[in-house]
Amino acid sequence: MPGSFGKTKTTSADRQLVRALAHPVRAEALTMLNARTASPNEIANELDLPVGTVSYHVNVLQKLDCVELVRTAQRRGATEHYYRGVAMRYLDDGFWSKLSGAVRNGISVTALRVLIGAARDSVKAGIFDRRKDRHASVVAYNMDERGWTEANELLNETLNGVMKIGAESEARVAANSETTPIRATFGLLGFESPTK
Repeated sequence: MPGSFGKTKTTSADRQLVRALAHPVRAEALTMLNARTASPNEIANELDLPVGTVSYHVNVLQKLDCVELVRTAQRRGATEHYYRGVAMRYLDDGFWSKLSGAVRNGISVTALRVLIGAARDSVKAGIFDRRKDRHASVVAYNMDERGWTEANELLNETLNGVMKIGAESEARVAANSETTPIRATFGLLGFESPTK
C-alpha cells in the first residue's frame, strides 16, 4: 500500500514475515511447510541439517504465526510434531521486493526443490498423467518491460484465483466425509532466462 512520498507502508504481518525469512533455515522450512505438512525431523532430513536446528527455527515460525501445529505422532518413544504453513501469500511482489537477494535466492531454490520433488513423486507413483485434464506447459518469449509486467500481473491473478478455489474446495471436502479429495499441486513460474 503506498504511503506518504510514494513509499510503501510495511504492515505488522510484513514485518513478521521479514523476521521469519531473515534466516535461511526459516525461509526454507516455511517454503516447504507452505507446500505440505511436515515435521522438523522430515525437514532436517531433506535439508541435511541437525533436527535441533530445524526444530528451533520451526518454533520461531510458530511464534511468528507463520506455521501451525497440525498433529503429533509417537515415534520411538518421542513425540513428533507436524506443522503446516499459514503464510501462503508471503511471496507477493510488494513483500518479495523487501527481501535481500540472498533470502530471495534461498526461497526460490527451496520452492523449486519442493515443486520438482512433488512432480517427481507424482511421476514415480504413476499418477502425473493419470488425469487427461492435467496441465503442464512451458513457453518462452523475448518480452519488453510492459509484457513482463502484464504477464506477472496475470500470474498473480491466477495464483489468487487458484488459492480461492483451493480454500473453497478444502472446505467442501471437510464438510462431506464421503468426498474423496484429489491432492493437487500447482506451480506458477515466471523468470528471466539467459539469452541463447
